[in-house]
Amino acid sequence: MSNSVARRIINSAAALRAVEAAVAKGRERNIAVVAAVVDIGGDLVACLRADGAFSASVSIANDKAYTAAVFGASTDDLSNALKDNPVLHHGIAIRPGVALFGGGLPIVEDGAVIGAIGVSGGSEDDDRACAKAGASALAS
Repeated sequence: MSNSVARRIINSAAALRAVEAAVAKGRERNIAVVAAVVDIGGDLVACLRADGAFSASVSIANDKAYTAAVFGASTDDLSNALKDNPVLHHGIAIRPGVALFGGGLPIVEDGAVIGAIGVSGGSEDDDRACAKAGASALAS
């Protein structure tokens, strides 16, 4: 009997494609964003900061990606799932590295979460659209 499990994780080439697509979507929308991709453990694989993007957006994008990866859900879906339990919502929201607002999406391959992308720098709608563009760039 094995004492381990195999887990698939996003590779650096895919992470780079995702952050480039997310930042390009930001340019289309006339906003400067930061896009971060993490692996399934929430560790940073790629990050791209558009010219003029807020420096604070670097850590926020990373937090959104981390949240989506470790919970296996979009930051929106996670927040919505917790909204009826304010104590739990608050308890999770104050955990280091957790972001419970739009812009974080898990990256799924063959039904398995392999990482996540987080985007920060625009409105929540902008960040969602850019994250979706980044994740969609990896669809086969």
